Amino acid sequence: QVQLVESGGGSVQTGGSLRLSCVASGYTHSDFAMGWFRQSPGKEREAIASVGSDGSTGYADSVKGRFTIAIAKDQPKITLYLQMNNLKPVDTALYYCAALAGFLTATQALYTMTDPYEQNSWGRGTQVTVSS
Repeated sequence: QVQLVESGGGSVQTGGSLRLSCVASGYTHSDFAMGWFRQSPGKEREAIASVGSDGSTGYADSVKGRFTIAIAKDQPKITLYLQMNNLKPVDTALYYCAALAGFLTATQALYTMTDPYEQNSWGRGTQVTVSS
């Protein structure tokens, strides 16, 4: 059973920065992708960044150029990061870490991470609040 634990959320002003972390444990799949998605009250989940099984990275247009995803593999522990710069009030949301079993490119991971498939695992989220 994969366990994902996010941390690093908080409250910042417009233009500020935060770095989110996600520690993954219990992962036994040899091929996997990971990513971040977010959800605001009353809105649908939005996949924003991913790392594919091949090491490729992908970003939603809404965060491209401001957010950077990175992964550190120190088996058995895997840590996923999301560096968020130039934050805006529209970035306020609950941010979730996702792990996807199987071989996926970053683009495929962006498209599928928010679907409740059996091979997808999600953390419980960390809140990011950006004030103007």
